Amino acid sequence: MQWYWLPEYAPKFLEGLWLTLQLLGISVFFGMCLAIPIGLVQVTGPRPLAWAARAFCTTIRGTPLLIQLWLVYYGLGSLFPAVPGIRDSFLWPILREAFPYAIFAFTISVAGYEGEVMRGAFRGVPKGEIEAARAFAMHPFTLLWRVWLPRAIQNTFPTLAGELVLTLKSTPLAATITIFEVYGVGTIVRQETYRIYEPLLFIAGIYICLTGVIVLVFRWAENRIPRARAG
Repeated sequence: MQWYWLPEYAPKFLEGLWLTLQLLGISVFFGMCLAIPIGLVQVTGPRPLAWAARAFCTTIRGTPLLIQLWLVYYGLGSLFPAVPGIRDSFLWPILREAFPYAIFAFTISVAGYEGEVMRGAFRGVPKGEIEAARAFAMHPFTLLWRVWLPRAIQNTFPTLAGELVLTLKSTPLAATITIFEVYGVGTIVRQETYRIYEPLLFIAGIYICLTGVIVLVFRWAENRIPRARAG
């Protein structure tokens, strides 16, 4: 084992780690913002929207994330330059970068998987709690915001932790569209130093540490929320 290369590439790994955390945080945040209405509409309707939501979840869950990423990057990415005036607009500096396409692909992936999870979570909330809120003439939006949604999210906490970890482990796919996150930096190290195992072991250690942090945070939150509610 030779680690002479680590001090030289440590700054690049830090930059790659920051990119990884950005991919993870932004895609999970916006993915969950989409997953909540996708799950809710499958329970409440109307039927056309429910069918559309089910079709979306089935499509996303039934296709590999790598294919989705390439379709977004090489598909949408190749269409935008053909739009008249796009190169001269303020959007071009954003659209010519790979990062927004990766964010979009990871976001719809999270939305597809968690949308189905949220459907089950909304259905899993006891009907008695919903009926009690309605008996107090609670406004439907207030009922959703203060009763239905918090209980549904509480039910999905273990699944949310798992989805966060799966999304984290999917971020190396971004290296296939020239985003040099942690794995992408490791690939550069392997190409320039001809060291194979050490960079891979180092990258694996980073992902293990990040996964451990995610699991501990969600475990703490999962144990904390019931006490807060009980108090």
